Amino acid sequence: MDPKPTVFLRRLFSSVMLWGVSLGTIISGHELGFLVVIGGLGMLSLVEYFRMLAAGRLPSFPGLGLFGGAVLTAGGFYFCQRSGVDAAMVFESAALALLVLGLFSRQLLERNGGRPALEAVAYTVFGVVYIPLLFGFVTKLVYLTPRGVSGALTGQYYVLWLILVTKFSDMGAYVTGSLFGKHLLIPSVSPKKTWEGFFGALAFSVGGGWGLVAWIPERLPLLTPGLAAALGLGLGFAAIVGDLAESSIKRSAGAKDSGGVLPGIGGGLDLIDSILFTAPLLYLYLRFFRGAL
Repeated sequence: MDPKPTVFLRRLFSSVMLWGVSLGTIISGHELGFLVVIGGLGMLSLVEYFRMLAAGRLPSFPGLGLFGGAVLTAGGFYFCQRSGVDAAMVFESAALALLVLGLFSRQLLERNGGRPALEAVAYTVFGVVYIPLLFGFVTKLVYLTPRGVSGALTGQYYVLWLILVTKFSDMGAYVTGSLFGKHLLIPSVSPKKTWEGFFGALAFSVGGGWGLVAWIPERLPLLTPGLAAALGLGLGFAAIVGDLAESSIKRSAGAKDSGGVLPGIGGGLDLIDSILFTAPLLYLYLRFFRGAL
């Protein structure tokens, strides 16, 4: 087992590199860059998901699942860019319906029907909904607000705020849990997470959400510092649930990490698990309660 300082340094190195890429893409506002980063992380995570299923001897149709995920990701981005987020949602609904049709058609070719076939369809659909569909709300945030006078994107700063709040939750849980953690949160799901880490995660999310809006209020006109702090509390809680949800999936599949491409962190799914839950919530709040679009 690696000593804690080594694990921390690996995690710090991976985090700095990822933040550098993310910040560069967000600040540049380069639309192709968003597709590459969002699509790349989403598809990497979906590959890891199907690998975990295979390692845990859980049935699925990874080929169709990956194809469906790629279509959902690329098509969602295309329609967000050309026609808006509503058109993207219509496309995604149609794509999911066709995927279910294709999966049931595929399972008819299996010799072993009954429960294994149904489980294969269910695990495949769940993976596509859980990762590409939920992660696609990051793209919708990018295109949620009108473009500037020059045609430049404006929604990417809400993605920056989302990432900061979500990752501050992860960081707060890790720091306070490592330093003060004594009381286990849900040991049956994650044996290392503590109540001290839970409250630390919420505190970091609130502080980070408030701080960024106070620093660049002109980039985030739909949020005030007070609202950002309150919303940071809710999203911080959602980030914790997202992290625990992935832990539950890994435990069911008998995996420690979703992958090993990110030193100190694990795989792509370990990186975005919390965002899968926070991105849809932020999108829905801005859309229906703050009048975006």
